[in-house]
Amino acid sequence: MTLIALMNLAVTAAEEADGGEHEASGVFPPFDPTYFASQIFWLLISFGALYLLMSRWVLPRIGGIIEERRDRIADDLDAAQQVSAEAEETRSAYEQALSDARARAHSLAADAKAAMDKEVAAETAEVDAAIAAKSAEAEKALSEARTRALAEVRTIASSTAADVANQIGGLSVSEADADKVITALEGR
Repeated sequence: MTLIALMNLAVTAAEEADGGEHEASGVFPPFDPTYFASQIFWLLISFGALYLLMSRWVLPRIGGIIEERRDRIADDLDAAQQVSAEAEETRSAYEQALSDARARAHSLAADAKAAMDKEVAAETAEVDAAIAAKSAEAEKALSEARTRALAEVRTIASSTAADVANQIGGLSVSEADADKVITALEGR
């Protein structure tokens, strides 16, 4: 049997049990004006209970969750901003240290070149005054002096680069490693 058939049987059995005193009025009971007062009463009771439940327990919990999430997002944004500012400071300090190191390297190279130029000029004057036989020896001495000066400049540059990387960059760089980097840069 279907559900509708069972409901019809139940209604028929209920009418027979009552003796058939209540006759069907033909109006659906929720739309019958005689039941409006009780329906409004239970509507108000249900609405009030639901309103109390929502206002006392559900909405405060949802509001607390939203506020907690808003605070967490604000904290995360503040932390990200702080990390970004620290990274910017570190980058600017690195760029400043790099430009200082370049300026020092250029200054050392210019000083070494000036000293070497003075030495070459003095040796050239001596070579011009010397006899032709010593001319070959003077050229050889000049060549050795240049080689020594360049080796000293390279040693100073390697030492300076290693010191800058160790002190400013917080790295552990040996002079041999700095010399390898300088050699690679010269090969460009």
